[in-house]
Amino acid sequence: MLSGSILLYALLGGLLPALLWLWFFLKEDSQAPEPRWLILAAFLSGMLAVLLVLPLEMLAKCVSSGMWPLDFSNPFYTVSFCRDLPADIRPIFLWATAEELTKYFVAVAIILWRRAVDEPIDAMIYLITVALGFSALETGLFLLGPLGVGDVVGGLVTGNLRFTGAALIHTLSSAVVGFSIAITFYRSYSLQFISLCTGLVLASVLHALFNHHIITGSEKVTTVVFFSVWLGIIGLLLLFERAKRITRPRF
Repeated sequence: MLSGSILLYALLGGLLPALLWLWFFLKEDSQAPEPRWLILAAFLSGMLAVLLVLPLEMLAKCVSSGMWPLDFSNPFYTVSFCRDLPADIRPIFLWATAEELTKYFVAVAIILWRRAVDEPIDAMIYLITVALGFSALETGLFLLGPLGVGDVVGGLVTGNLRFTGAALIHTLSSAVVGFSIAITFYRSYSLQFISLCTGLVLASVLHALFNHHIITGSEKVTTVVFFSVWLGIIGLLLLFERAKRITRPRF
């Protein structure tokens, strides 16, 4: 049975890196900062999304492997699933798509309908915040494995890898969705829908490719993938600048 201290260390191991990234990205909106309570709500919404996506990820595993019926008796079933995903891209894509859709719909249900979301850049800020909340709890669940068996070094390695990779791919993929909303913020509903669908597809593919190469690739491939993610973060900063310049059309 996991002790309270292990649960605390795992939670802190997930929270602290995510909060550091959140502080970094919130500086992009420093001229017109969002309400802190709404940022907190978005972060907690991301953590809630982890719990909501678990059965979807279980379904993805069962569909891809032919296992039926689903076993919902173990709420952390997906944690082990994430560690031994088959190399086939189909289940990996289903898994990534489930996460991207869940993060988006949680953001819509709790955050994006509010009046505070009144600028194009706000969609990116809130979706990134949801993604970091998701990453915080997901990382904490991953850390329970090595920490639960006393493998502190393994926990540090896992935390470091997720700090530099998985947390950033969650951020990057959600930012793609956020930018797809931002770029058509003042446009017609039809254009908004097309842009959103494109963003969700791109985010899912990006997330799936990252997972696929990390799981099946060599050490050299993994290094290239992590480097590519860092380049993606640089691109994300450019997207922020582009979103800041989007204004309401004058007719």
